[in-house]
Amino acid sequence: MKHADVRALEALCDVIENLRRRPILVEKKLGIFYTKGRAFLHFHKDPTGLFADLRQGDDWQRFPVNHPDECATLLAAVDQTLDEASGR
Repeated sequence: MKHADVRALEALCDVIENLRRRPILVEKKLGIFYTKGRAFLHFHKDPTGLFADLRQGDDWQRFPVNHPDECATLLAAVDQTLDEASGR
């Protein structure tokens, strides 16, 4: 599965803008986020839709991001993962 291109990421502009508001996240390339120098989140496109891969610990979890409720689930998982990483 390849990373989402610019055109695919346009559909996720609200999600990406929301992620950019988290100061701990660094967007090295469009839609590819790092934290503490380590890959944290990126997006993929395949024939079934758009997906986000989120690093939780040493594992990657895949989240569909094709509907607003799915995007909200991803953002909640991002916040929970960041909170756990900071010891909150």
